Amino acid sequence: MNQKLKRSIGLLAFAGCLSFIIPSRNIKIYLIGDSTIAKKEVKTYPETGWGMPFVYFFDSSVTVDNRAKNGRSTRTFISENLWNPVADSLKEGDYVFIQFGHNDESKEKVDRYTSPEDYKSNLNKFITEARNKKAIPVLLTPVSRRYFDTVGNIKETHLIYSALVREVAKATNTPLIDLDEKSRALYQKLGNEHSKLLFNWLEPGEHPNFPLGKQDNTHFSELGARKVAELVLQGIKELHLDLENKVIKRG
Repeated sequence: MNQKLKRSIGLLAFAGCLSFIIPSRNIKIYLIGDSTIAKKEVKTYPETGWGMPFVYFFDSSVTVDNRAKNGRSTRTFISENLWNPVADSLKEGDYVFIQFGHNDESKEKVDRYTSPEDYKSNLNKFITEARNKKAIPVLLTPVSRRYFDTVGNIKETHLIYSALVREVAKATNTPLIDLDEKSRALYQKLGNEHSKLLFNWLEPGEHPNFPLGKQDNTHFSELGARKVAELVLQGIKELHLDLENKVIKRG
């Protein structure tokens, strides 16, 4: 065997060894959205955003960076410069999970209301700028509030804005997790009374943070946040995103 051939074989062997030594790049999942996802201060417990338990679903190669903020709409997430730091930090293969709507649709709250046209435009901005960085945007319809009619059927609480998310997802070929639909199905399964366990419903004196009690049909308890996070995980698996290979396998 001549020296040139020996060197070539040696280089190939070395390259093969490197493939075992060099780990694959860690990826980040950025969560952007409102209070239903956001990390909570201790003074608001047991209120819990679904992004909090979501961080524990993945192996060590995945970091979940929860940038969601209470009270934000797509408009204020951009105007308050919460989006640009995410866009600037994105790397190829990262994910951006996008769930807005609760505040965008609140016409009575003029500081955050976003018209349907602007809502779609803002979602498109998130998608385009994520893709420009070779990151992967994932759209989520806004998680449902808990409201039942008089005969015990769960009501749609984001009829217009959830439809807009579906429309943008279809037009841009963006993966969609229909969290509105999934969460309503969960509430319906539990029924009017038992579904209260998923939300920040407290009797007077039950928790020191809410001495007068609380009846909140929008924000989750620790149990509710985990159940909604599981719905998001279910959506990841249904879409067959590469992330499903990063989910911790137990048992």
